[in-house]
Amino acid sequence: MTPVTRQEVLGLYRKIFRIAKKWQSASGQIEETIKEKEYIKNEAKTLFRKNKNVMDPKLIKQCIEECEARIEIGLHYNIPYPRPIHLPPMGLAHKQGRTLRHQEKLRKISKPIYLKSHDEVS
Repeated sequence: MTPVTRQEVLGLYRKIFRIAKKWQSASGQIEETIKEKEYIKNEAKTLFRKNKNVMDPKLIKQCIEECEARIEIGLHYNIPYPRPIHLPPMGLAHKQGRTLRHQEKLRKISKPIYLKSHDEVS
């Protein structure tokens, strides 16, 4: 990892913890705010630890982009959890001659960048 990339990753990690420190839930309830703050911290720790041994520059860039996207979406919608995608069953492929395995592959490819690591960890 280059020094610039390392600084960028550490900056994102600090940014997430600063956001968690100031976080207020949309409902305004203290219990909900505490729960969401803990989720933000735990999710950051889990994902950063999971990816700490990644050495491929392309994968590092993808992880950074995912992190930035999740931060922006979370701040915009005031929801710390990843926004789910809604695809109807068999909605991506023709219903004739396509196998379920191919359908699952298409669903995985269509997943937004901010959800790439969510299913692997959660």
